[in-house]
Amino acid sequence: MKPAYLDTQTAVWLHAGALRRLSRDAKREIERSDLVISPMALLEMEYLRARKRIKPDSLALYTYLHTTFGLTLCNLPFAAVIGEAIHLSWTDDPFDRIIVAQAKANHEASLITPDDRILENYPPAVW
Repeated sequence: MKPAYLDTQTAVWLHAGALRRLSRDAKREIERSDLVISPMALLEMEYLRARKRIKPDSLALYTYLHTTFGLTLCNLPFAAVIGEAIHLSWTDDPFDRIIVAQAKANHEASLITPDDRILENYPPAVW
């Protein structure tokens, strides 16, 4: 199977069991792919938890998704990811920039995201 990255929002919704929020294409991509998450998405989850926008901590969320869906943490070299991120000038959001760069550095893997800006600028993105 090919890898598909989950963005932070998709991972949070999947953890919460909010499958109705996922598009048909997103669900299909989840079912047919090896799911991967960027370490930057875990950091963003902690950022959201500190601001009381989500309740679970990132490690509990990751553990659940790993156990339930086989999600793995991407281990690409950070230098390769930054090498891609440098060229992503369409966003100033450091979380989005690194998460997209991670998928791009992995042979332009798909990224499952509801984020319109990512969908417009990263052709392998799916929603």
